[in-house]
Amino acid sequence: MLKLTYLGHSAFLLTDTQHHLLFDPFLTGNPLAPVQAEAIKADYVLLTHGHGDHSADAIAIAKRHSATLIAPYELAIYCQKKGCKVHPMGIGGAHVFDFGRVKLTIAHHGSGIDLGGETLAYVGSPCGYLVTLAGKTIYHAGDTGLFSDMKLIGEMNRIDVALLPIGDNYTMGIDDAVKAVELLNPGLAIPMHFNTFSVIESDPQEFVDKVKAQGQQARYLLIGEEILL
Repeated sequence: MLKLTYLGHSAFLLTDTQHHLLFDPFLTGNPLAPVQAEAIKADYVLLTHGHGDHSADAIAIAKRHSATLIAPYELAIYCQKKGCKVHPMGIGGAHVFDFGRVKLTIAHHGSGIDLGGETLAYVGSPCGYLVTLAGKTIYHAGDTGLFSDMKLIGEMNRIDVALLPIGDNYTMGIDDAVKAVELLNPGLAIPMHFNTFSVIESDPQEFVDKVKAQGQQARYLLIGEEILL
C-alpha cells in the first residue's frame, strides 16, 4: 500500500511497506510544519533544488538515517561534501533504485544555498521528479513556472498524482497550475507551495474548483494529512 503524507510547503513523505521517500524537507523554521525534523524517518531524500525552504533539513535527516540523497548533480555533490550519501542525477536522466524508478524533469526556477553573509552558492539546475513505485507514478514538479513540455511529460507518462505549486510570486499561480493539470492530465492533482509565507498566500480550494471545472480531479491536503494511493 502506497501512502502520501503532506508535511507542508513542498514537503511530502511517500511510503510503501518498505521504503520512505522524503521530498524537499522544510520543517525546521517552517511555522506550519506538523512534526519536527527529528521525528521523520527517510531511506531516500529527494531534493528539487537548493533553496532553504526545500532543503533546510535534508542533510541532517539524510545523515541521521544513512539515507541516500537524490538531487541534481551540483546539489548532490554539495551535500556529499557535507557528509551525505548521495546519488547525483541530471535533467532527463532516469535511474532504477530498489524501490522503483526516478526520472528528473526540467523546472523553471533557480537553485542556490545561502551560506551566510553575502555568499550564495549556486548548486546547479532545479528539477522536478517522476517517481514510479508500487505501480504508481507521482510527479513532484518542484518550484517551477508553467512550461509547454508539461504536455510531453503527460503524454509520455501515466501520472497518477501531480504535486504542483500554486503560490505565485516564486512559482506558478493558480491559473497557470490549472493549465499545468490540463497539460499533464494526471489522475489527481494536489497543490503545494502556498500559504507558508504571506507572499505566497493562495486559496487551494480555488485551485481544486477550477481543475474540477475542466473535468479533471484535484484535492488539497491539510498539513499532516495522508492519503492512500
